[in-house]
Amino acid sequence: MRNIRYLLAALACLVSLQAAAHWQWLDKDGRKVFSDRPPPPDVAEKDILQRPAVPIAGAVPSTGASAPRLGGVDKELMDRKKRVEELEIAKRRAEGEKVATSKVENCARAKRAKASLDSGRTLARSNDKGEPEVLDAAARAAELSRIQDIIEADCN
Repeated sequence: MRNIRYLLAALACLVSLQAAAHWQWLDKDGRKVFSDRPPPPDVAEKDILQRPAVPIAGAVPSTGASAPRLGGVDKELMDRKKRVEELEIAKRRAEGEKVATSKVENCARAKRAKASLDSGRTLARSNDKGEPEVLDAAARAAELSRIQDIIEADCN
């Protein structure tokens, strides 16, 4: 019976040692601070001298999710930035494809217009009042020059 009492007393002492787990760190003046709570976030990691071996129930660890991040990279923020950059790249690519498609269509139209001007047929176009007017040699040459500029710009 006496051995059981000693065993229970020793067990109670061991349990109380775990409950007395504490933190130890150096404050800004270089003094050692002992506490049952983690140090404030402004204490550098190198200044923390001792941590509890077993986390205390209810204690908030110094590097927990609720503690503000003072350094390092925020993974969630980096993921958001990457998604935004990918959307911008996709948007630019779509705009580039739209411009390329437009150039191909303009090139085809300009080639058809040049072919009809080169055919020698009589051509007419509408003036500002909506009346048809026949293209003379000067107007034909000006239109041919304009179409040639379009072909050079869009048919590369």
